[in-house]
Amino acid sequence: MTSRPAPAPTADDGSGPRLTDRQRAILEAVTRQGFVTIDALARDLDVSAQTIRRDIIQMDRAGVLQRFHGGAGLPENSVRLGYVQKRATAAESKERIAAAALGLIAPDAAVFLDYGTTVEAVARGLAARPQPRVFTASMPAAAAFAGRNGAEVHVTGGTVRGADGSLAGAAALAALDALRVDVAVVGCSGFDEDGAPMDFDLDKVAVKRAMIARARTVILVADGAKFRRTAIARIVEPGRMAHLVTDAAPPAALRQRMEAAGVRIVVG
Repeated sequence: MTSRPAPAPTADDGSGPRLTDRQRAILEAVTRQGFVTIDALARDLDVSAQTIRRDIIQMDRAGVLQRFHGGAGLPENSVRLGYVQKRATAAESKERIAAAALGLIAPDAAVFLDYGTTVEAVARGLAARPQPRVFTASMPAAAAFAGRNGAEVHVTGGTVRGADGSLAGAAALAALDALRVDVAVVGCSGFDEDGAPMDFDLDKVAVKRAMIARARTVILVADGAKFRRTAIARIVEPGRMAHLVTDAAPPAALRQRMEAAGVRIVVG
Protein backbone atom coordinates (compact mmCIF):
# COMPACT_ATOMS: atom_id res chain seq x y z
CA MET A 1 0.00 0.00 0.00
CA THR A 2 1.26 3.48 -0.92
CA SER A 3 0.89 5.97 1.89
CA ARG A 4 -0.16 9.54 1.22
CA PRO A 5 1.68 12.48 2.76
CA ALA A 6 -0.18 13.91 5.71
CA PRO A 7 -2.29 16.98 4.90
CA ALA A 8 -1.40 20.33 6.39
CA PRO A 9 -2.75 20.73 9.93
CA THR A 10 -5.94 22.75 10.18
CA ALA A 11 -7.20 25.09 12.86
CA ASP A 12 -9.65 23.75 15.36
CA ASP A 13 -12.24 26.34 14.36
CA GLY A 14 -11.96 25.43 10.67
CA SER A 15 -10.81 28.92 9.76
CA GLY A 16 -7.76 27.76 7.84
CA PRO A 17 -4.42 25.99 8.12
CA ARG A 18 -2.84 25.71 11.55
CA LEU A 19 0.91 26.02 11.08
CA THR A 20 3.68 24.70 13.26
CA ASP A 21 6.20 27.16 14.66
CA ARG A 22 8.66 26.17 11.94
CA GLN A 23 6.06 26.57 9.19
CA ARG A 24 5.17 30.00 10.54
CA ALA A 25 8.83 30.93 10.35
CA ILE A 26 8.94 29.70 6.73
CA LEU A 27 5.86 31.75 5.87
CA GLU A 28 7.30 34.87 7.51
CA ALA A 29 10.50 34.50 5.48
CA VAL A 30 8.56 34.04 2.23
CA THR A 31 6.30 37.01 2.97
CA ARG A 32 9.29 39.19 3.80
CA GLN A 33 11.51 38.18 0.89
CA GLY A 34 9.11 36.99 -1.81
CA PHE A 35 11.10 33.79 -2.43
CA VAL A 36 13.35 31.69 -0.18
CA THR A 37 15.45 28.66 -1.12
CA ILE A 38 15.16 25.33 0.69
CA ASP A 39 18.87 25.43 1.53
CA ALA A 40 18.59 28.87 3.12
CA LEU A 41 15.56 27.85 5.18
CA ALA A 42 17.27 24.65 6.32
CA ARG A 43 20.32 26.62 7.40
CA ASP A 44 18.38 29.36 9.16
CA LEU A 45 16.03 26.95 10.96
CA ASP A 46 18.74 24.35 11.68
CA VAL A 47 16.88 21.40 10.18
CA SER A 48 17.42 19.17 7.15
CA ALA A 49 16.50 20.20 3.63
CA GLN A 50 14.12 17.22 3.48
CA THR A 51 12.26 18.52 6.54
CA ILE A 52 11.86 21.93 4.91
CA ARG A 53 10.74 20.28 1.67
CA ARG A 54 7.99 18.36 3.50
CA ASP A 55 6.81 21.56 5.20
CA ILE A 56 6.71 23.40 1.89
CA ILE A 57 4.71 20.59 0.24
CA GLN A 58 2.13 20.74 3.04
CA MET A 59 1.93 24.52 2.97
CA ASP A 60 1.61 24.54 -0.81
CA ARG A 61 -1.35 22.15 -0.56
CA ALA A 62 -2.91 24.39 2.07
CA GLY A 63 -2.50 27.37 -0.27
CA VAL A 64 -0.47 29.56 2.10
CA LEU A 65 2.59 29.61 -0.16
CA GLN A 66 3.64 28.29 -3.55
CA ARG A 67 6.22 25.60 -4.09
CA PHE A 68 8.87 26.32 -6.72
CA HIS A 69 11.89 24.34 -7.81
CA GLY A 70 14.43 24.73 -5.01
CA GLY A 71 12.30 26.83 -2.70
CA ALA A 72 9.00 28.56 -1.98
CA GLY A 73 7.38 31.87 -2.86
CA LEU A 74 4.16 33.78 -2.53
CA PRO A 75 1.05 31.99 -3.81
CA GLU A 76 -0.04 32.85 -7.35
CA ASN A 77 -3.27 34.42 -6.15
CA SER A 78 -1.34 36.69 -3.78
CA VAL A 79 0.90 37.81 -6.61
CA ARG A 80 -2.11 38.69 -8.78
CA LEU A 81 -3.91 40.42 -5.95
CA GLY A 82 -0.76 42.40 -5.29
CA TYR A 83 -0.75 43.56 -8.91
CA VAL A 84 -4.32 44.83 -8.67
CA GLN A 85 -3.59 46.61 -5.40
CA LYS A 86 -0.41 48.19 -6.75
CA ARG A 87 -2.33 49.90 -9.54
CA ALA A 88 -4.10 51.96 -6.87
CA THR A 89 -1.23 52.38 -4.40
CA ALA A 90 2.22 53.98 -4.46
CA ALA A 91 1.11 55.87 -7.57
CA GLU A 92 3.23 58.90 -6.69
CA SER A 93 6.46 56.91 -6.40
CA LYS A 94 5.74 55.12 -9.69
CA GLU A 95 5.23 58.45 -11.41
CA ARG A 96 8.52 59.72 -9.99
CA ILE A 97 10.32 56.62 -11.25
CA ALA A 98 8.65 56.98 -14.64
CA ALA A 99 9.58 60.66 -14.93
CA ALA A 100 13.21 59.89 -14.14
CA ALA A 101 13.26 57.01 -16.63
CA LEU A 102 11.72 59.17 -19.35
CA GLY A 103 14.54 61.65 -18.86
CA LEU A 104 16.94 58.92 -20.02
CA ILE A 105 15.00 58.11 -23.22
CA ALA A 106 15.60 60.23 -26.33
CA PRO A 107 12.44 61.62 -28.01
CA ASP A 108 13.01 59.62 -31.20
CA ALA A 109 14.02 56.34 -29.51
CA ALA A 110 12.40 53.01 -30.31
CA VAL A 111 11.43 51.58 -26.94
CA PHE A 112 10.54 48.13 -25.70
CA LEU A 113 8.22 48.14 -22.67
CA ASP A 114 8.18 45.22 -20.26
CA TYR A 115 5.39 44.16 -17.89
CA GLY A 116 4.29 45.71 -14.59
CA THR A 117 2.66 48.77 -13.09
CA THR A 118 5.86 50.83 -12.96
CA VAL A 119 6.52 50.18 -16.64
CA GLU A 120 2.90 51.14 -17.33
CA ALA A 121 3.65 54.52 -15.72
CA VAL A 122 6.54 54.89 -18.19
CA ALA A 123 4.12 54.01 -21.00
CA ARG A 124 1.78 56.81 -19.97
CA GLY A 125 4.67 59.25 -20.09
CA LEU A 126 5.76 58.06 -23.53
CA ALA A 127 2.18 58.36 -24.75
CA ALA A 128 2.34 62.11 -24.13
CA ARG A 129 5.22 62.46 -26.59
CA PRO A 130 4.50 63.50 -30.20
CA GLN A 131 5.46 60.33 -32.10
CA PRO A 132 6.48 57.50 -29.78
CA ARG A 133 7.69 54.20 -31.24
CA VAL A 134 6.93 51.36 -28.86
CA PHE A 135 7.10 47.57 -28.83
CA THR A 136 5.56 45.71 -25.92
CA ALA A 137 4.34 42.36 -24.61
CA SER A 138 2.06 44.13 -22.11
CA MET A 139 -1.54 44.83 -23.07
CA PRO A 140 -1.98 47.49 -20.34
CA ALA A 141 1.17 49.27 -21.55
CA ALA A 142 -0.15 49.21 -25.12
CA ALA A 143 -3.53 50.53 -23.95
CA ALA A 144 -1.84 53.68 -22.63
CA PHE A 145 -1.40 54.77 -26.26
CA ALA A 146 -5.03 54.27 -27.28
CA GLY A 147 -6.33 57.32 -29.15
CA ARG A 148 -2.91 58.96 -29.34
CA ASN A 149 -2.41 60.28 -32.87
CA GLY A 150 1.03 59.58 -34.25
CA ALA A 151 1.83 56.74 -31.85
CA GLU A 152 3.46 53.71 -33.44
CA VAL A 153 2.75 50.79 -31.13
CA HIS A 154 3.51 47.14 -31.84
CA VAL A 155 2.20 44.39 -29.55
CA THR A 156 3.72 40.92 -29.60
CA GLY A 157 1.58 37.84 -29.88
CA GLY A 158 1.64 35.18 -27.20
CA THR A 159 -0.41 33.67 -24.41
CA VAL A 160 -1.96 35.96 -21.78
CA ARG A 161 -0.36 35.34 -18.39
CA GLY A 162 -2.82 36.33 -15.66
CA ALA A 163 -4.42 39.53 -14.47
CA ASP A 164 -1.60 41.86 -15.51
CA GLY A 165 -2.33 41.37 -19.22
CA SER A 166 1.17 40.15 -20.04
CA LEU A 167 1.92 38.10 -23.16
CA ALA A 168 4.49 35.32 -23.17
CA GLY A 169 5.36 32.08 -24.92
CA ALA A 170 6.72 31.10 -28.33
CA ALA A 171 4.72 33.67 -30.31
CA ALA A 172 5.98 36.54 -28.15
CA LEU A 173 9.58 35.35 -28.51
CA ALA A 174 9.20 34.97 -32.28
CA ALA A 175 7.88 38.54 -32.57
CA LEU A 176 10.98 39.84 -30.78
CA ASP A 177 13.47 37.89 -32.85
CA ALA A 178 13.73 40.36 -35.74
CA LEU A 179 13.71 43.53 -33.63
CA ARG A 180 16.49 45.89 -32.66
CA VAL A 181 15.42 48.76 -30.41
CA ASP A 182 17.19 51.66 -28.75
CA VAL A 183 15.94 51.17 -25.19
CA ALA A 184 14.35 48.37 -23.17
CA VAL A 185 12.49 49.42 -20.02
CA VAL A 186 12.41 46.38 -17.75
CA GLY A 187 10.81 45.60 -14.39
CA CYS A 188 11.62 42.91 -11.82
CA SER A 189 10.34 41.27 -8.63
CA GLY A 190 13.59 41.33 -6.65
CA PHE A 191 17.37 41.17 -6.73
CA ASP A 192 20.10 38.60 -6.34
CA GLU A 193 22.99 39.33 -3.98
CA ASP A 194 25.19 40.71 -6.77
CA GLY A 195 22.48 43.10 -8.01
CA ALA A 196 21.09 40.95 -10.81
CA PRO A 197 17.34 41.59 -11.25
CA MET A 198 15.15 38.52 -10.70
CA ASP A 199 11.58 37.37 -11.35
CA PHE A 200 9.28 34.41 -10.71
CA ASP A 201 7.57 33.55 -14.00
CA LEU A 202 10.04 31.70 -16.25
CA ASP A 203 8.02 32.38 -19.41
CA LYS A 204 8.06 36.11 -18.68
CA VAL A 205 11.75 35.97 -17.84
CA ALA A 206 12.37 34.49 -21.29
CA VAL A 207 10.61 37.47 -22.90
CA LYS A 208 12.55 39.92 -20.74
CA ARG A 209 15.83 38.29 -21.76
CA ALA A 210 14.87 38.40 -25.43
CA MET A 211 14.05 42.10 -25.24
CA ILE A 212 17.26 42.90 -23.38
CA ALA A 213 19.31 41.02 -25.99
CA ARG A 214 17.79 43.20 -28.71
CA ALA A 215 18.14 46.57 -26.99
CA ARG A 216 21.11 48.92 -27.17
CA THR A 217 20.40 50.32 -23.71
CA VAL A 218 18.59 48.71 -20.76
CA ILE A 219 16.79 50.73 -18.09
CA LEU A 220 15.64 48.77 -15.05
CA VAL A 221 12.76 50.34 -13.10
CA ALA A 222 12.10 49.07 -9.58
CA ASP A 223 10.69 50.52 -6.37
CA GLY A 224 12.65 50.32 -3.13
CA ALA A 225 10.66 47.39 -1.75
CA LYS A 226 12.24 45.15 -4.40
CA PHE A 227 15.67 45.55 -2.80
CA ARG A 228 14.54 43.41 0.15
CA ARG A 229 13.25 40.58 -2.04
CA THR A 230 14.62 37.84 -4.22
CA ALA A 231 12.95 35.51 -6.73
CA ILE A 232 13.68 32.27 -8.58
CA ALA A 233 15.28 33.32 -11.88
CA ARG A 234 17.96 35.86 -12.78
CA ILE A 235 16.81 38.05 -15.65
CA VAL A 236 20.21 39.39 -16.70
CA GLU A 237 23.67 40.02 -15.32
CA PRO A 238 23.98 43.39 -13.55
CA GLY A 239 26.52 44.74 -16.05
CA ARG A 240 24.01 44.53 -18.91
CA MET A 241 21.90 47.27 -17.33
CA ALA A 242 22.84 50.86 -18.08
CA HIS A 243 20.56 52.39 -15.44
CA LEU A 244 18.55 51.44 -12.39
CA VAL A 245 15.76 53.95 -11.80
CA THR A 246 14.13 53.71 -8.39
CA ASP A 247 12.40 55.74 -5.69
CA ALA A 248 14.85 54.95 -2.88
CA ALA A 249 18.57 54.35 -2.64
CA PRO A 250 19.53 50.65 -2.56
CA PRO A 251 21.18 49.22 0.55
CA ALA A 252 24.89 50.07 0.62
CA ALA A 253 26.17 46.59 -0.22
CA LEU A 254 23.78 46.18 -3.14
CA ARG A 255 24.55 49.68 -4.41
CA GLN A 256 28.29 49.01 -4.33
CA ARG A 257 27.94 45.76 -6.29
CA MET A 258 25.73 47.36 -8.91
CA GLU A 259 27.96 50.40 -9.33
CA ALA A 260 30.99 48.11 -9.60
CA ALA A 261 29.17 46.37 -12.48
CA GLY A 262 28.75 49.72 -14.23
CA VAL A 263 25.10 50.37 -13.38
CA ARG A 264 24.16 54.03 -12.95
CA ILE A 265 21.60 54.40 -10.14
CA VAL A 266 19.02 57.16 -10.53
CA VAL A 267 16.67 57.96 -7.63
CA GLY A 268 13.49 59.69 -8.77
